[in-house]
Amino acid sequence: MGDYLCADAIARRVAQAARARGIGTYVAPVLPYGGADYFGSVVGGIALEQATLRAVLTDMMSCLLRHDLTRIIVFNGHGGNAQAVHDVTLSLRHRHGVVIPCVYLWSIASAMLADVMGDADAARRSAGHGGNPLSSVAMALFPELVRPDLRPAPACAHEFMGLPVNGFATAQFEGASINFPLEIDEIATRGVAQADPRLCDATTGQALVDRLTTLGADLVVHLMKENW
Repeated sequence: MGDYLCADAIARRVAQAARARGIGTYVAPVLPYGGADYFGSVVGGIALEQATLRAVLTDMMSCLLRHDLTRIIVFNGHGGNAQAVHDVTLSLRHRHGVVIPCVYLWSIASAMLADVMGDADAARRSAGHGGNPLSSVAMALFPELVRPDLRPAPACAHEFMGLPVNGFATAQFEGASINFPLEIDEIATRGVAQADPRLCDATTGQALVDRLTTLGADLVVHLMKENW
């Protein structure tokens, strides 16, 4: 999966922006595998079990903490990492007293999307797995890896056990979202759920990258003022 490429590229831009403000900032080598959640059915996809991911994150951060490198920010590019990151950083806070924030890039970028696109309806229709914000960001950062000519139309609505699928692992029943053990091939077609990737473009992606970079650098400055 390519999510880590974008997370790494944005983290590097944040570090450069923070250094430009006089704060020495460095980027650790990116972890190119994420936590297993809904994507085990993707041929060629490689993921870490949640217990494995927690162990890897603990080892990585413990190596930094051993040398008093305590001012750490995690830039996360995959939803399947979120719980493991929280579990590990909370444990490290209890054990060592360190506070390690996590910037989940795509939830933040999703909230920026309508303003960036200037069209709330287009933003809504473009958003989701296989669409915005990640597709536009990838088009901006790695245009050589993207084939816009292969973008499909939004997938037809999927059903599971006679119920409309309305989320990564949920289906709707009498107005309520019920969790089911689903994977991506039961939710989306060719990786695209209800999003319309044809509305994604590099201009939107670059605007999101710029905003995420500024936000990240602002966060570094703020944390330094708080005796982080």
